[in-house]
Amino acid sequence: MRVTNLLPLALGLAPTAVSAAGRLGFALGDKNPDGSCKATSDYESDFDVLKSHSTLVRIYSASDCDSAKNIIPAAKAKGFQVVLGVWPDTEESFNADTAALKEVVPGNEDVIDAITVGSETLYRGNFTGEQLLEKINQVKAIFPNITIGTADSWNKYADGTADPLVTGGVTYLLGNAFAYWQGVPISNASRTYFDDIAQAMEHIQKIAGDNAKNIRFSTGETGWPTDGGTNYGPAIAGTANAETFFKQGVCGMLDWGVDVFYFEAFDEPWKPASVGNDGQAEDETHWGFYTAERQVKFNATC
Repeated sequence: MRVTNLLPLALGLAPTAVSAAGRLGFALGDKNPDGSCKATSDYESDFDVLKSHSTLVRIYSASDCDSAKNIIPAAKAKGFQVVLGVWPDTEESFNADTAALKEVVPGNEDVIDAITVGSETLYRGNFTGEQLLEKINQVKAIFPNITIGTADSWNKYADGTADPLVTGGVTYLLGNAFAYWQGVPISNASRTYFDDIAQAMEHIQKIAGDNAKNIRFSTGETGWPTDGGTNYGPAIAGTANAETFFKQGVCGMLDWGVDVFYFEAFDEPWKPASVGNDGQAEDETHWGFYTAERQVKFNATC
């Protein structure tokens, strides 16, 4: 069952354009399974596999592994669009990423869907809304003809933390929403995801007023770990559960007209094991739609 039956919960919260289905994209890592940096040929191989489901990806840092420099030629060759990223958390990373973008953006605007400045920086408390807006405006000044925005946790939009971005004219907002990390069982995960996004959109539209029609809101990250992943309380990892979440939650959000970036395209076995503040494992090695060997894990037909 898809979550289209949840639409009555969100009347009046519809995205700007609901006449068409949302667009599926993938969060894409910049490293190979062994941890080495991807070259253009590696991205081309990624795109050859991904194209059966999507031609849109997002990355997080333009300079890390020379990702912007290497992914743009692959995108051009394979007919993909890319959301590039600036990691603003330190001056060093911000300057490195903007410098990398200055080298690759001119002349390649046709394959650049947008640029995000920051990923969950408000959620981590690295910036206030006003401080993040300043960083976004710096990038806007460099690339006035490219859509510039940010990605953050859905609750930072819902609770007002991101209000300065909305009132400050930022028109590309990505909301990350993981029912899994909220410890929700798969039986209620899609409803939780839909409700999270609806809360974010409701607050954004309330604050934006007439400018709401100009705001492009998408899911920046969502997904579910497959076999080999770790459980998070009642949220149980597994390929069958990942397929259920995709068909109910992701397909339902796309039906509603909201773009969704699935986290993530491929398993990343190079990532180190990590433990959260609550002492539970926070494995991120088995979140791929595909295995590290680029084999699809489940039927993702909506």
